[in-house]
Amino acid sequence: MRNVGHILICCFIFPWLLQCKKRDDGPSPAKTADEEKKTFVTEPGFDIQLFASEPSIQDPVVITFDEDGRMWVVEMRGFMPDIDGKGERDPVGRISILEDTDGDGTADKHQVYLDSLIMPRALAVVKGGALIVEQEALWYVSDSDGDGKGDKKQLIDKDYAGSKMPEHSGNGLLRGMDNWYYNAKSRFRYALKGGQWIRDSTEFRGQWGISQDDAGRLYYNYNWSQLHADLVPPNYLSRNKHHEPTSGIDYGVTIDRRVYPIRDNPAVNRGYIPGTLSESGRLLEFTAACSPFYYRGEAFASEYRDNVYVCEPSGNLVKRNVVKHEGTYVRAHDPHPGKEFLASTDERFRPVFITSGPDGALYLADMYRGLIQHGAYVTPYLREQTLSRKLVKPVDCGRIWRVAPSNFQAERRLKLSTTNNDSLILLLKHPNGWYRDMAQRLLVERNDPSSADRLKALVTDSEQGAIPRLHMLWTLDGLNALNVELLLKMLDDNEALIRINALRLIEPMVHKDPSIYDKMGAAMERLSAAGQAEILQASLSAYIAPPKKRLPLLQSVLQRNDTSALLRDAVMSSAQSLELDIIKGLAATSDWQTSSPSREIVVEMLTAAVLKERDPGKISSLLAVIHGDMPWVSRSVLTGLVTQGAAARRNPIRLASAPAIMQAIKAAHNVSSQQQAQVNQLASMFSWPGHTPAPQQQSDGTELAEKDLEQFALGRKHYLATCAGCHGTDGAGMKRMAPPLAGSDWVLGNEKRLTLIILHGLEGSVDVAGKKYDAPDILTVMPSHSTMDDGAIRAVMTYIRNEWGNRAPAIQPRLVGKTRHTSQGRVQPWTPKELNEYIEKNPEPPESQ
Repeated sequence: MRNVGHILICCFIFPWLLQCKKRDDGPSPAKTADEEKKTFVTEPGFDIQLFASEPSIQDPVVITFDEDGRMWVVEMRGFMPDIDGKGERDPVGRISILEDTDGDGTADKHQVYLDSLIMPRALAVVKGGALIVEQEALWYVSDSDGDGKGDKKQLIDKDYAGSKMPEHSGNGLLRGMDNWYYNAKSRFRYALKGGQWIRDSTEFRGQWGISQDDAGRLYYNYNWSQLHADLVPPNYLSRNKHHEPTSGIDYGVTIDRRVYPIRDNPAVNRGYIPGTLSESGRLLEFTAACSPFYYRGEAFASEYRDNVYVCEPSGNLVKRNVVKHEGTYVRAHDPHPGKEFLASTDERFRPVFITSGPDGALYLADMYRGLIQHGAYVTPYLREQTLSRKLVKPVDCGRIWRVAPSNFQAERRLKLSTTNNDSLILLLKHPNGWYRDMAQRLLVERNDPSSADRLKALVTDSEQGAIPRLHMLWTLDGLNALNVELLLKMLDDNEALIRINALRLIEPMVHKDPSIYDKMGAAMERLSAAGQAEILQASLSAYIAPPKKRLPLLQSVLQRNDTSALLRDAVMSSAQSLELDIIKGLAATSDWQTSSPSREIVVEMLTAAVLKERDPGKISSLLAVIHGDMPWVSRSVLTGLVTQGAAARRNPIRLASAPAIMQAIKAAHNVSSQQQAQVNQLASMFSWPGHTPAPQQQSDGTELAEKDLEQFALGRKHYLATCAGCHGTDGAGMKRMAPPLAGSDWVLGNEKRLTLIILHGLEGSVDVAGKKYDAPDILTVMPSHSTMDDGAIRAVMTYIRNEWGNRAPAIQPRLVGKTRHTSQGRVQPWTPKELNEYIEKNPEPPESQ
């Protein structure tokens, strides 16, 4: 349904568009590979070389290398044979193996590993064969006789992809540092355990392509947001069933959406929307971001390492992002705005996948075709562009390009399939991440106990380096060769990266034998008071501690730190069933008698978890925390109960007796009218002898329908994580930061205008309730929050329009997505004047359209 709006909008304005003269929208004929090569412009110091092309390969969508440096290619030959996609389900796809036997950077040997596939989309080379995805299922395809051809097919998971739509199906199969295979557009991960492939649930990530850095953090993206990452290891933040995290996973690493093509791009799906293309006809921002690749090689100069390269096939380019690690956060930026790492003047250059090989060069899969939009989403505008400019054919092309420093000479490639285990262990120290990853994989797959003995001797040697020893730790884990004594020693290592990973690895052992925690308790306390990374991991790992020891540990983390959203979610992940005790402990602590925004948020989050548990005894005890004189902890508990009480209003919780606060509030002298109203609202959430709430009572003072109250509650959570640091937990604004939201026409007025502010930001002085806010009273630039998904933005908007005395309709489901698309191309914050002028010229069409 999210694409219906695109088509309907297009239908309304398409006749007008046909009257407009387009820029450079003439023929764009296919070029030979040699001709295409001449169209590339790269950053100085790099050369691009053709590694392979049609007829050997066609429509390459995934490339990877095996242990002997041979390239495996997924050829999605069935993709969009014509403008309607007829024949897409024909079994014409295949997996090919390419080899550069003479080391000149060009493939000279080709072999088909498996053919007659229907829309293959993912690949991972494993022992004895490969994991392959086709027909939406995951298969293990082995080569039983060693002739280089897959001859035995074993079904691993028939539901791997989750959807038949190519743009919205699972993909990836990235072998992570922890020996699990991770995927984009998916909630599944896979591992080989005891000779069997198993599936495990994990957090949802990205759309097309997935990568990792040297510490094992996962990177991915969405077509509209070019780079996201996980700030915490997988499967931690979802453990507390009474808390929904808003940080840590799917973190937007950069809000930069600007792209700089070197040719006009008329044939983009939403090219009909004003602002998608510049006046000269070039794409302004990402519309098809995919395949982010974290470069961990050695061939590039230092300023190009630890960079993430992102494909934009609609703009015929590849963007480079410089990544910076700041404490527990990751940021990225474009080092040269105005010029891309790689771009082409050929409209059919369609980079869709990036990886690196044993030589350290980058390899790009170029589908080389005019039409890359799947038929289900082709707008009338794109259809007209594609047909009139003859962009459908040919569909039997495809190139793989190699990008390397000028005059680059690769070292002799090692054949790791015949390399002995001792040599593989040495390769865990290789400066090229490809060799480290491959050596780890092979050592785990060979499962040789003698390798484990040598690794144990090396992993404690600090001279080996932190990154190599990290690989050694996880290799030992893959070999099931770790022991408590070794990990206890590693908890006191001189490298933070080793300490936090040792803590992760000892957790399963404590689950099996809780007495182990007695041996590591002191180390846990040290880590919880050390650097940011250790505090974060200690908070995540605290759940292995017995409740009596976990409680003071988590409480001390909250007491010592002005918590970030990330650290709060980490604490909450380990706090299940202890939330009430933490609130009471903090409230009784002398240094917590004064409030701060982060403390208020902590108390609200803990309160929400207690409420969600629906234990009448705990809730009665929680209500006793609320005093008539309303100290700040009482206010935060009350706010948490009311804002997160949608479920309780639908199904009131039965208490043994009336809450004392119901009477105490009457005797209080310093309770605001809003707090008085909040206390009154408790009556709709609970029942007790002599009191039964009226059915469907709307006691929160809003006009929201019951279905919108869930949005209100979710919006409060996202608001606290993202907005409260500037606007305050009470929406009153914060000095030197941001103006108030309570009573603001910017919040209560035009819904589309508010959406545009959140998506793109706002710059300049603003008037709120008759008062002008300008520097130095506030920061005059509100940043974009475009990395938030449509649902989160909608929830925040519904919340702030119905809190602190604000009253306005809930935000409808389609508004944010539609506004994001129709404002595509806006990459700078709005000024108040131009935003108001834009709204006047572009009023929101009725919802029925």
